[in-house]
Amino acid sequence: MDSLNPDHPPLTVSPAPPRVWKFWGTAVWGVVIFAAMFVGQIGAIVYLVWVGGDPVDLASMQHVGREPASLALSVTMGLPATLAAVWLAIRIKKASFVDYLALYWPSWKQLLLGAVGLILVVVAWETMSRSLGREATPGFMTDLLKSGRDKGGAVMLLFAFSVAAPMSEEVLARGFLYRGWSSSFLRVPGAILLSSLVWTVVHLQYDLYFLAEVFTIGVWFGYMRYRANSLWLTIVLHALNNLTAVVLTMWLGS
Repeated sequence: MDSLNPDHPPLTVSPAPPRVWKFWGTAVWGVVIFAAMFVGQIGAIVYLVWVGGDPVDLASMQHVGREPASLALSVTMGLPATLAAVWLAIRIKKASFVDYLALYWPSWKQLLLGAVGLILVVVAWETMSRSLGREATPGFMTDLLKSGRDKGGAVMLLFAFSVAAPMSEEVLARGFLYRGWSSSFLRVPGAILLSSLVWTVVHLQYDLYFLAEVFTIGVWFGYMRYRANSLWLTIVLHALNNLTAVVLTMWLGS
């Protein structure tokens, strides 16, 4: 029996390496996924313009896009487009969608740690904003949320900013980008920083001060994604952060 012969040890089968897009593959697919998100959002506005009977041009799209309900629908429609593009990228690699994105539920201890850290980061920035005499929320967001409340679009905005946007952004940043870049030469620290930078760029409607805050929160989300190996954790934290901001802004605006 060869298996008992020291001169002929039993064969061992090495596990197959995980099928993951590396640095450039992740970067290229990241652009494709972001483009899909953008197309989904713009497509919603184009549809509303067409249904309204207006000419489908830039002026009409800008006019419709300023309405809170239209903007909420636009943000929401970015989610299925994002998920479809991410699913395609992972499908090509013949990998598990759940495993690739680490769609595992975190423990209560991990959720508590993530929430406490997020609160500390937000409070630090809020304190700095007050000491500098700055608004805690960008003015255009305050106006949008007030308008949505007054026009009956509060629920749609709440869903868009507290559910759809966090899921879209986390699947892209802490899901797909982090997974690929952490398996490349960047490793975990580089993946956290670069994915946080990309997530910050998605929020270019803010000024540099708020962008710095977004980047800091992104780094914390990235660390928790690594520590807990759970994308659901960062989705929940992101959703709680946005939900708190939306509710408080609407309440303060009243």
